Amino acid sequence: MADYVAAVDQGTTGTRCMIFDREGRVVASDYEEHRQIFPQAGWVEHDALEIWAKTQKVVGAALEAGRLRPTDVSALGIANQRETTVVWDRQTGQPLYNAIVWQCTRTDGQCRRLIDAGLEPLIRERTGLLVATYFAVTKLMWLLENVPGLRAAAERGDALFGTIDTWLIWNLTGGPRGGVHVTDVTNASRTMLMNLATLDWDPGLLAAMGIPRAMLPTIRPSSEAASYGDVAGIVVDGAALGWPVCGDLGDQQAALVGQACFAPGEAKNTYGTGSFMLMNTGDHPVSSTRGLLTTVGYDLGAGRCAYALEGSIAVTGAAVQWLRDNLGLIEHAAETEAIAATVPDTGGVYFVPAFSGLYAPHWDMYARGAIVGLTRFSNRAHLVRATLEAICYQAREVLDAMEADSGIGLRTLKVDGGAVANDLLMQMQADILGVPVVRPTVRETTALGAAYAAGLAAGVWATTDALRQHGGIERTFEPQWDDARRAAGYRGWARAVERSRGWIES
Repeated sequence: MADYVAAVDQGTTGTRCMIFDREGRVVASDYEEHRQIFPQAGWVEHDALEIWAKTQKVVGAALEAGRLRPTDVSALGIANQRETTVVWDRQTGQPLYNAIVWQCTRTDGQCRRLIDAGLEPLIRERTGLLVATYFAVTKLMWLLENVPGLRAAAERGDALFGTIDTWLIWNLTGGPRGGVHVTDVTNASRTMLMNLATLDWDPGLLAAMGIPRAMLPTIRPSSEAASYGDVAGIVVDGAALGWPVCGDLGDQQAALVGQACFAPGEAKNTYGTGSFMLMNTGDHPVSSTRGLLTTVGYDLGAGRCAYALEGSIAVTGAAVQWLRDNLGLIEHAAETEAIAATVPDTGGVYFVPAFSGLYAPHWDMYARGAIVGLTRFSNRAHLVRATLEAICYQAREVLDAMEADSGIGLRTLKVDGGAVANDLLMQMQADILGVPVVRPTVRETTALGAAYAAGLAAGVWATTDALRQHGGIERTFEPQWDDARRAAGYRGWARAVERSRGWIES
């Protein structure tokens, strides 16, 4: 058996390929950004063909960087930005519209129709989700209503739907020449169409929302010993790679696996464009009464399905990008640590980055960003520090709801994602939460989780217990604030959030 496992981590801003050895160590990596397309206010799109081209490029470049032969790799796993929606022509492989990104808010009208039709309680009961612009089905509804000829093509089975994992697996396994049209349970659980009890598309919801069954992929486990198919769409040295594609997880569930959160009560938070906190709740879904989502954590096959509670935060790293790209306050994200450290606090400034509304636990699609508490004393450093604090306060809101819903008090929080390199941010997170924050040695745990899923299927690793041996702790951040400061800061945050809510008139 070959010694390495590859993973493609297709994220909101770019695509990464990482290759891991049997000890879970990174041996090679490559990354490419792709364009962010903003046709109008609140609309966010990607070019699906560009994403596929970048995927091909980073896989080949990672092999070259590691000086590896294709035969050195046992299997390929996929992790992906989850709710982003693609429709394409089965015969030509051409997208029929740009991919509509999870952040896009154009579907508030579709959401309002579902709510007004009284469907939200049924959707909540069967899928564990709330009606929001975040999820894939309202994007698909918009496409079916606005792309000429799409509905007829979908009903014939000529137009295919998928989240980004489905789009990549279809292309990887041959595209128009026999590509496999599949998704896994974690991605399917983010569409608002999958029944959590049956782990299949819900016929009643399909009918209520007018979604043609013929355009939907087959739902498979996250780790598939039989594999979804072999890589035929990437050629190296004149030959298709031929790797079995046998791991598929939405990016946040992939990080849950990568952090080895295999026991109920274990939780992680991933800091990317948004932030996503997931807690393993075991083999039964736990309903939330506090604005969290009930979702599938992973399905490793053979009855090994775990559910999770999730708090989804739309804007965290994207707020830092906004400081850089829209305001010009920083040149690089890495500068925020040094700039924020020049002041002891925010000077009373709070920044609520509700650019796409508020997600968990508020779910207010009409909220918009707000900066409050400004005085003549306020300066660039205060706003930069307030941006970092906003990331941490949003996580605090989610953790409070998660503990109340699950009845489990979190002892430590495992963290990952690009932003965890910021020591000041991680210390703030520990201070605001009041629990230790644990940073792993391998910070790209999303790719690692996809590799774990593929490697388990391919027999590289025998059990999840074996995976626990790989995780190393690089640093633990202990809380330093006292209870009074923590409570006062959180009260101020709650007041700022209230001022951002309901800003857009429905």
